[in-house]
Formats: sequence, C-alpha cells, structure tokens
Amino acid sequence: MKQLITCLVALVLPLVVQAKDTQVNLDEKINQLFADATGWFPAAMFAQIPITDTVGVPWVLIVLILGAAYFTIYFKLINFSGFFTAVNVVRGKYDAIDSHEAQEDILQTIKIEGEGEVSHFQALTAALSATVGLGNIAGVAIALSIGGAGATFWMILIGFLGMASKFVECTLGVKYREIASDGTVFGGPMYYLKKGLGDLGFKKAGKLLAVVFAIMCVGGSFGGGNMFQVNQAFKLFEYVTGGEQSFIYGKGWLFGLIMALLVGIVIIGGIKKIAKVTDKIVPIMVGVYVLAVIAILMMNFSEIPNAIQAIIDGAFRPVGIVGGVIGVLIQGFQRAAFSNEAGIGSSSIAHSAVKTKYAASEGLVALLEPFIDTVVVCTMTALVLIITGQITTGMAISDEQGAILTAQALGSGISWFPYVLAIAVILFAFSSMISWSYYGYQAWSYLFGRNKRTGNVYKIIFCVFTVIGAAASLGAVISFSDALVFAMMVPNMIGLVLLAPKVKAELKRYKLAISQN
Repeated sequence: MKQLITCLVALVLPLVVQAKDTQVNLDEKINQLFADATGWFPAAMFAQIPITDTVGVPWVLIVLILGAAYFTIYFKLINFSGFFTAVNVVRGKYDAIDSHEAQEDILQTIKIEGEGEVSHFQALTAALSATVGLGNIAGVAIALSIGGAGATFWMILIGFLGMASKFVECTLGVKYREIASDGTVFGGPMYYLKKGLGDLGFKKAGKLLAVVFAIMCVGGSFGGGNMFQVNQAFKLFEYVTGGEQSFIYGKGWLFGLIMALLVGIVIIGGIKKIAKVTDKIVPIMVGVYVLAVIAILMMNFSEIPNAIQAIIDGAFRPVGIVGGVIGVLIQGFQRAAFSNEAGIGSSSIAHSAVKTKYAASEGLVALLEPFIDTVVVCTMTALVLIITGQITTGMAISDEQGAILTAQALGSGISWFPYVLAIAVILFAFSSMISWSYYGYQAWSYLFGRNKRTGNVYKIIFCVFTVIGAAASLGAVISFSDALVFAMMVPNMIGLVLLAPKVKAELKRYKLAISQN
C-alpha cells in the first residue's frame, strides 16, 4: 500500500507543477490530437440507423434492446417471474442450499464454481456501485431535455428489459469462473466467451472474442469508469461550493489526488475489500439520495399525479416516442447513464465472485440491478425534475449541466439539499470508480497474467488517470472510452445468445434445488 501511494504521488506531482500554468492549452492539444487519431472509432460505434428523415438511433443501442427483448421472451419473463425469488436470495432464504452435500446432478457445477469470495448482497452492491452513479442524475436530465417527460416511460421499459440480459450474463459469469489456489475468483465475459464458446466447438472464436472484450474493458475502466466519474463529481462539487468563488475552484488536480488516494486504499485489497466498502456505501448513497428526492416529492405531493400523467401522455404522442427513444437510448444510455450496463457484460465480473454452488442464483440476484438503478432511482430523479420545472424540452444541456439542474431541483425545496446531492455524487463517483477498477483489473489480469506486479501496474495507472480526469477536460478521450464500453457489448452479446441454453439448464437446476429445500 505504501509503495502504491508513493508511486502515485511521485508520478502525479511533477505533472501538476509543470502543467499548472498551461493546463488549458495542454488539454486542448491533447484533446485535439486524440480526437484526430481515434475519432473514427466513436463515430463507428455510435453510427446511427435512420428511423425517419431526421432521427436516427445508434446501432449498438438497438442491439442491446433487441438482445434484452429476446432474453425476456426466451426465459419467459424472468424479469418478473424471478423478481421475488431474487429478493429472497439476497435475504439469505436459500443459503442453506449451498451448504448441502453435493448431489450427483450438480457435481460438475460445483467443481467449476468453487466457493467464491463475497456474499450475494455484497456482489449485488459491488455491481450496483458501478451502475448507480452520475447517469441517474445527469443522464436523466439530458434524457428529459430531449425527449420530454415521456422519456421516463421508455427509460422504465428499458430498465425492465435489461433485467433479463443481466440475468443471463451474470449466470454465465459464475458458471465459467475460475478459482485461483489462494481462493481469488477470476470471472466475467473473458472466461465464458473462451470456455463457453469452446465447449460449443468455437475455441478460436471464443479466445479471440475474450481478448477483444478484455482490451475494451481495460480502456473503458480508465475513461468512462474513472476519468468521467471523477471529472463530473469535481464539477458538481465546485458548483455547489460557490462556483468561481469555491475554495476548490480550478484545483481539480487536488480533488483528483484525494480521490485517487482513497480509491488506491480500497482497490489494493481486491474484491473482498471493495465489497466491504460497497456493501456499506451503496445503501448509504442510494438512501441519502432517495430520501432527499422523496422530501422534495412530499413537499410537492399535489403535483405528483400531474407529473405521472405528463409521463404517460408524453410517451404515447409521436413526438414523445421519438424524443423518449433518443433521450433514453442515445443520451441517457450512451453517456452518463451506463444506467444498466445490461448486455455489456461488466457487471458479471463482480457477480462472479459470489459464494454459491448455483450459477443461476446469482443471475437472479443480478436482475435486481436494472430495477434499482433505472426503474427506481432514475424514475424518482425524473419526477423531481418534472415537478420542479427545471427541464424544458428542446434545451441542449451537457452532462455537467444535467447534474447542476438536478441540484437546482433539489435546492428549490430546501436550500441546503444541493450539498446533500454533492455528497451523494462524490459517493456515486467513488463507488463507480472502485468497481470499475476491479473490472479493469480482471481484464488486465486476463491479458497480462495473474501476479501481484502486473496487478499493481494496473492499479497505479488507474489512480494516475483519476488525477488526470479531475484536472483535465479531455472530451475526446472520454468519448473514445464510452465507445470502448459499448464495444464490449459486441463480443458479449454473441456469447450470451449462443450460451443461453446453458443458462436455461442452470436455472432449471436451481429451481429444482429450491423445490427440494
């Protein structure tokens, strides 16, 4: 730990001193050079399929939604039928099943799965910490600014559909995970693509897709899972503490250095340490934010029926439908929302570490993620924005402005609520960063080997990017990283569709175990 902190300070401080007076010019030069070199990739990933003469939807988002709809049908509405079972798994109702002696029909599953490192609840909070974040604040505001109140309806629908994709990928994450001799779990799409597709006779394709996914995941962890999070957290913190008069105005590097040190302290301990932090911080951060939102809703209780009616009316008008799709799928999904990550495969990395003998048990737990993240938290944000009148359809806003609008919505009721939001945002960003560092570390280990030295190299690089992300405005870098995150969907979705029958068999086996308990 001391070595990590020493390396981080030694690497960052000279950069801070040298760039202090030339930060803006340096940012602009780096941003332009990077945009020139990599601009083609985001353009390709977010290329739009025209819906009308003036409206188009990125093809990656269409694939994600079609995949989620397919899994919803294939697993007979598992999003709904498995909901209460998932809640009971998290509550520990079926924990006794995992302690039973192995039965003949599950010997192979047990052999593959090993024991795991964290509980169902800890795995859920670790994954939620990566998905519940700035998208629930800034992304919702952007969605409503483009699609109007009706965008909320489509956001909820996508949340429900995404539950099925999460179930599939996280079941596979546990089924094909690997356990090191010291008990450390290595799992995620890299492993079920390689091993699962290998079992189906596609060994070379599986290995190739696994490597492609791992590369994309590492890049995504540095940008969207790190730089973007800390940058937006700093901007909002700077705003609520006085803007240009703030004590931290223009000191993004200091904010980033503090966050980097805190992140470094946590991630050095691996998933067990991360889970111990997230199982405390996620309930607190979601609770604080939800309570603040509920307070505003209660203060404007009489307006709630009108807001709900506006959502329903807007969703089924032609403008509302087009606006809703664009607002949620393009702005909310592509940018801050990462709201689901369903179909992208990242969450399966965290869920793979769970202690269980039944892969489907964790798949069921995972389907709660999109419900909590999108259906609950995003909807509450949308209601506050609609009721307080902070959003005007057609207004063009950035991620930073989206978070500020939500802060203003909370501040409209009680003046000090924006400070509550600032604390929540910092917790959101911090928790997202530590979870994404684990995702990136797992992918890095897959590519470069599972040893302490390579792991520490990744963690140091991650922390350096934290400081850079807070201090710099590198839009092209973050856009490229967004594209990498969504590019993870391509190899992952191929694996999910081909391996869906394996998931169905795991679900059947788990249901049988429950019925015999």
